[in-house]
Amino acid sequence: ASKKTRRLLDKSKTFHVTCGVTICIFSVLHVAAHLVNALNFSENYNEEFLALNAANYRGEDPRKLLFATVPGLTGVIMVLVLFLMCTASTYAIRVSNYDIFWYTHNLFFVFYMLLMMHVSGGVLKYQTNLEDHPPGCFNPNKTLRRNMTMPKAFEELFPDYTTEPFPEDLAVPESFVQNSFMRICSEEPKFQSHFPETWFWISGPLCLYCVERLYRYIRSNKPVTITSVISHPSNVLEVRMLKDDFEARPGQYVILHCPRVSALESHPFTLTMCPTDTKATFGVHLKIVGDWTERFRDLLLLHSNQDTEILPIFQQRRYPKLYVDGPFGSPFEEALNYKVSLCVAGGIGVTPFASVLNTLLDGWKCYKLRRLYFIWVCRDIESFRWFADLLCMLHNKLWQENRPDYINIQLYLSQTDGIQKIIGEKYQALNSRLLIGRPQWKLLFDDIAKCNRRKTIGVFCCGPNKISKILHKLSNSSNSYGTRFEYNKESFS
Repeated sequence: ASKKTRRLLDKSKTFHVTCGVTICIFSVLHVAAHLVNALNFSENYNEEFLALNAANYRGEDPRKLLFATVPGLTGVIMVLVLFLMCTASTYAIRVSNYDIFWYTHNLFFVFYMLLMMHVSGGVLKYQTNLEDHPPGCFNPNKTLRRNMTMPKAFEELFPDYTTEPFPEDLAVPESFVQNSFMRICSEEPKFQSHFPETWFWISGPLCLYCVERLYRYIRSNKPVTITSVISHPSNVLEVRMLKDDFEARPGQYVILHCPRVSALESHPFTLTMCPTDTKATFGVHLKIVGDWTERFRDLLLLHSNQDTEILPIFQQRRYPKLYVDGPFGSPFEEALNYKVSLCVAGGIGVTPFASVLNTLLDGWKCYKLRRLYFIWVCRDIESFRWFADLLCMLHNKLWQENRPDYINIQLYLSQTDGIQKIIGEKYQALNSRLLIGRPQWKLLFDDIAKCNRRKTIGVFCCGPNKISKILHKLSNSSNSYGTRFEYNKESFS
């Protein structure tokens, strides 16, 4: 697909959230209208319109209509489900207890089942004989006797005790018909419940969803082989795996499922190492920030405080079964399809770019990319150890191939107690690129625009929302060099 189409599809999460908010807003209006209706059915009960009355008698408790009928009871449960899904989707809940978000969000299936039952009570009705009884028509047997004063000519022809239908061939005073009614009713109005149609709109997409879930289950039903587990500084775990016929592109992500950790939960992680023609191994880096990752780490490591270690094959412990679903596409796949790319990472947000750097380490000449600006912002100095070896290897490779300008590395340490070297003499190339403080984004964008006049630069960000908003705003700002910035963002939060 074209870049514009892919960037539009990358907004799927935003579209999903927009749909959810829209459902909540209109559900509030829908529920409010039904509450008013329930009250009106009770207070304005009319024996003349028995077919339209939801209440059984005047003054009936409106709560009976809400809790003792199929539409009412299903509606109340749907409101409860929607409330749980909405509140559990907030950022605070997702970060503090992801389990609550995960299990309540899967109540959507219950919501749709109730939605198909919601209209089966027959509360909504339509008139079946509009031709014989159009709205506002004149009914002499009922309307005249009860709702208006009848002219003398009609009183003689239609006494109060008459029960015969109004003769259609009877001459009616023309002035009376013109002033009061346009047509004469030939019969009483008849009403019928609507045939439930909700299933028609829901069953199709729901079947597609079930087919997709079945396909993903079949694709990921074989566990992977864990080759090594590495414990990195700052609570980061690296897992390297093997899987038959697994192919992935730099920037894509996979979904991990470990039954021993949770029978239902699955979590997305960006690939930091993709399989190539020379090696079939792929890997992910996990930041230990929640219950799932903590339990997963404890299962993989003999001791949670274990130092970095890759166990030989004959010493490997028996790892738990791990299933991998994917890979799935992400905006970062386009990083190699621009001539110039700006990659900005915040903390563990560096993982999408690690696979890009690993790919360039294998060979960069086959890709469109000719200059890469790599900005990495971390709070503590130890975080840079995650990919220090990779950065140094790529830096040395490009220098040996006489392309030192291919990648521009800038590392920012946002919090420090004093001037310190990043990792030691082993990584001298990175020490010279370490800056204390936060990037001056406006000056950085101006400098990149000046060095790349009249070019289109892909901007890729994975990190805190604060940085993302700044980069998005700067990407949309105009500059005097004719340089265009296209913003791309991925977030799993």
